[in-house]
Amino acid sequence: MLVGSIQEITRHPVKSFAGERVKKTKVMDYGLYGDRSHAFKDKQGKFITITQVPEMVRYQAFFSGEENLNAYPELKVKTPKGNLLTWGEEGFREEMALLLKREAEAVVYPPSHIPFGAIEEENILLVSDASIGELTKLWGNEADGRRFRHNLVLSLVDKIPFLEERWFGKRLVIGNDVELEIKRHCERCMIITVDPVDSHKDPSLLKTVVKERNNHFGVYASVVRTGEIRLGDPVFLTD
Repeated sequence: MLVGSIQEITRHPVKSFAGERVKKTKVMDYGLYGDRSHAFKDKQGKFITITQVPEMVRYQAFFSGEENLNAYPELKVKTPKGNLLTWGEEGFREEMALLLKREAEAVVYPPSHIPFGAIEEENILLVSDASIGELTKLWGNEADGRRFRHNLVLSLVDKIPFLEERWFGKRLVIGNDVELEIKRHCERCMIITVDPVDSHKDPSLLKTVVKERNNHFGVYASVVRTGEIRLGDPVFLTD
């Protein structure tokens, strides 16, 4: 059954940095190509995220080249001041020292990677356009999708908010190749309170999600069959 199409594809090459919207990408066993492939760990070996350093959300990472299964294209990072840095160069290391303000290890997982690398939940996080619209109404402010760090936004045929929450245990077929299994709710944390523009915190959004949605927004999916997806690809629901 046709349930919608792919409206937005976003990967996050650096964990907790702003994501990169793409027109097409490979879906790997672990999720979107290069998603959370680069990250920082503290001296205890734990990932450093927006939870500890909210300003991370103001740095945007993107690959500057074609996807390659043997090696990533060059990874660029745009700073809040508009400077363009390359992952690993001296200027980048100096910028990260100022940003993180703690001992940190830069880690990179290969394109084939992991099984999961810095992806700590299921492979892919998706939401629908109807759900984003409804949350905007419930919150009373524009629910900027970047707050939710999703990978896919579905444009639904039937604009029923939170329809995706009825699909647990079912599968989505995207385009001609990719198949996902919808697994569970995404339980939200303080990260959604951080404004992706200026990193200021507004706890009212999380309070709204807790009160109105039992702290759930978006659903997690695992990858059943890999392949390539593109904007506009049809999405079919199967048992």
